[in-house]
Amino acid sequence: MAESDSSDSDLLWYLEKLGRKECHSLRNLLGQECVELGLPPIPRLELSEEKPDLANQLTTSYEAQHLWNLMYNIFHKIPRKDLCETINARRNRNKEAHKILIKKKLQGERCLSNRIHDIFCQDMILELVGKFDFVFRHVSLEASKALNVFLIGQQASGKTMVLKGALYEWVSGNIWADVFSYVIHLPSHDINRMTSSSLVELISKDWPEGQAPMADILSEPQKILFVLEDLDDVDLTFRISPKALCTDSRQQLPTPVLVASLLTRKLAPGCRFLITSRPQGQAVTWNLMKKTDTLMTLSFSREKRQKYFTLFFRDGQRAEAAFQLVQKNELFLHLCQAPILCWVTCVALRRQMDQGADLKRSCQTLTDIYTHFLADTLTSEAADRRPRVPLQSLCSLALEGLLHNTLHFTEEDLRSVGFSQADISTLQTLEILWPSSHLKDHYRFIHTKIQEFCAAVGFMLPLAERGIPSAGGRCKGKRELYDDFSAVIASLLGLLNKKRRQTFETALGCRLRTDYVSQYLLTEMRGFGDNVKAIGHHTPLFHGLFENQEEEYVKRIMDSFLEATIYVRDHRDLMVSSYCLGYCHRLQKLKLTIQNIFENKSNEQPTPRVLCKALSHPDCQLRTLKLTYFSVDIRFEDLFKAIVHNRNLTCLCLSCMPISLKVFSLLHQVFTNPTCSIQHLSLMKCDLEASAYKQLASLLICSKNLKKLTLSKNALSRDGMKIFCDALFHPNCVLESLVLLFCCLTLRSLSLIAKSLVLTETLKHLDVSVNNIRDNGVLVLMMALVFPTCSVRELEISGCFFTAKGCEYMVYVLQNNPNLQSLELGSNNIGDAGMELLCGAMRHPNCNLENIGLEECMLTGACCAALASVLSSSKTLKKLNLLGNKLGDEGIVHLLEGLAHPDCVLRTVGLQPPSPLAITILLSMTRGYDAYISFG
Repeated sequence: MAESDSSDSDLLWYLEKLGRKECHSLRNLLGQECVELGLPPIPRLELSEEKPDLANQLTTSYEAQHLWNLMYNIFHKIPRKDLCETINARRNRNKEAHKILIKKKLQGERCLSNRIHDIFCQDMILELVGKFDFVFRHVSLEASKALNVFLIGQQASGKTMVLKGALYEWVSGNIWADVFSYVIHLPSHDINRMTSSSLVELISKDWPEGQAPMADILSEPQKILFVLEDLDDVDLTFRISPKALCTDSRQQLPTPVLVASLLTRKLAPGCRFLITSRPQGQAVTWNLMKKTDTLMTLSFSREKRQKYFTLFFRDGQRAEAAFQLVQKNELFLHLCQAPILCWVTCVALRRQMDQGADLKRSCQTLTDIYTHFLADTLTSEAADRRPRVPLQSLCSLALEGLLHNTLHFTEEDLRSVGFSQADISTLQTLEILWPSSHLKDHYRFIHTKIQEFCAAVGFMLPLAERGIPSAGGRCKGKRELYDDFSAVIASLLGLLNKKRRQTFETALGCRLRTDYVSQYLLTEMRGFGDNVKAIGHHTPLFHGLFENQEEEYVKRIMDSFLEATIYVRDHRDLMVSSYCLGYCHRLQKLKLTIQNIFENKSNEQPTPRVLCKALSHPDCQLRTLKLTYFSVDIRFEDLFKAIVHNRNLTCLCLSCMPISLKVFSLLHQVFTNPTCSIQHLSLMKCDLEASAYKQLASLLICSKNLKKLTLSKNALSRDGMKIFCDALFHPNCVLESLVLLFCCLTLRSLSLIAKSLVLTETLKHLDVSVNNIRDNGVLVLMMALVFPTCSVRELEISGCFFTAKGCEYMVYVLQNNPNLQSLELGSNNIGDAGMELLCGAMRHPNCNLENIGLEECMLTGACCAALASVLSSSKTLKKLNLLGNKLGDEGIVHLLEGLAHPDCVLRTVGLQPPSPLAITILLSMTRGYDAYISFG
């Protein structure tokens, strides 16, 4: 298995197989092959004639992998293909030996005893493993030189399970069969324990007696995958001088230099990296990430949560009730970002359902969830069949662990707080403690949040002082440096609520000491009131007060503050801050910083950097990107650079944000790039300035793909409209659709647009709805549409305040412009008189109208006979919208007669709900008629 275990790993063994002439050829070829492989050649005259000396000379001159690649090439040219086959056989044997080692390591790994986890996590693992396989197989030439794939996920989101799943699929031959020969696992806790090492030692640590076949492993570095697990937990600096980096795999290096040399590919050039991290380590991730790298996020989406709830409850009604409760509570929604915390939440909610409680009242805060979870778990049937787990020991372990930066415990630690071996077994069965996935013979709480809650309970119990033996005994990663007790304090404040405290005490048969804790927190808060700088910002405190929800207590604490600083980073912060500010009766000064709360409420919204990486990824299938209230900063520029490389993106919407010259410059770069595929640009409600029209005109002329432009809800200045409209009939302009809804258009502006309609050859769709153009404005537009050069097929003028007079101007166009196919006239006072005029025009043989929108046009049943005649005579009209008009049953019956006519081609019609009698008539008259009738 190891290099020293077989004679075919000994260079002298190979040299002894060579004849005299072959040895002579080897010496002659050695210099040339060294040059081809980029190795320093040994002068021909210095090469020993004796085979043992030559073997020793070559072995000491070159690293093993270079030496064997050198020998393989020479043996192939001598030719001694039998020796090449021997080397290949050895290499293949070592590859299989490596897989056997990994398979043994994976065997016996903990499988979740909870069946729901097994089912759910298996599907999640297979999905991501498939993505890994695709990413590493489909690599560009540039990226292949040093590809890093980053997998980002919250604590307990399943990163380790996914890695193990990928390794299992690889050793089973299901993925990466011809991509990777070796997968080297580099967990953060191993890296943190090292002070120095060589690459040879780093790779050999998992091989028997530390003897790895380094020559074969490093002979094809491009087929090595390094798995760096938990980058955010690595206690290293990555700011290493390039001069310190090393290329010799045998050289002992300080651990930061060794890792940096690998990541920069000074060592094992061409190798690939799969790196996992929590979002908290994003600063290091961004520093390491290159443009050619890939980033994947492991998020627990709404769909996955819903599937989990369905699997857990197995009762659709219960599952939906629990799921909706979580979806409507920002704190619960954020809690359920990981499968295990979803399980905790489900256990708590199921307990309340079983007890017939009203979920909305019994489960409002995180304290409720943790209380009901512990109550259910420690008093379950599994617990009843075993010795009762001492609550004091559990809370002592949690509290001592946080106080001493310990999240992974030895059995000695567990015994030191009073647990017996039977207790340890019970805690695992109850899914309160798990074996550590990183440290052998260690245990941890199923999640840090459970440890924090138990620690808070520990503050309220009479605990004996007990130390944790391993607290100072091992090197710890960044994650175990616990210095933020805000979650513990929040749970403390939650347990000060009388109702929640009584629930906990009753279920677990204990009594919590609250008087001291309550008074201590009040005293501390008053101290912060006198020294605002000491608290930094108040958001963590507000989370705690929201957990408490004792109005008098919250008011007493909030009355301590005359000033408050609040950071609102998400909707949780917004919710708790809104609650607490309601009790700030003495507040005189408020500093409020808000970020990201105008984005999608899903809490899974990626950061701009992640979005940039996703948009520029070749597999991104995004078609439409909408940015609302987006701040224009450096990240915005990065976003536009990413947009350039996305060939699938066809629609870009920028809303409610300033469009400065800088933004237009970025837009220009995007739309003039030959790889840009964007066809629709929307700049809604962007307060466009006078300078914007020149920039818009430039975009229209320079872009070869821009087919649709939406400028709705901008007060368009008439002074800049001429420049803009001139661009519409420029020969390079390819715009087909222009949307100017609610743009405060004047007659002068409309005249400029009308001129463009006559001269442009490409514009097919115009929407000027919700502009006060009245009858005169309709006349201006119709004068343009009568020209044979006008190519407009679809016109939307809904909500434009015109009357039947405007319909008079439309008649000539409908009768003489065969291009016009769609006309939206809704929300105008057309009336029956205007409708009669339109019906006469639509019956004309030259009218090719396919759609007409007449919703809310003050129509009555008096015009329905004329409309029915249109339905029976028109050869083109397929869609008619009459919603919002009081046509009455008699009028609808007239329309039904038209619909039932054998020559009617209408397929979709919108009507107000008729009476039962009219519906009966409808059914009888339209039986067998293939049309969609919508009742508003």
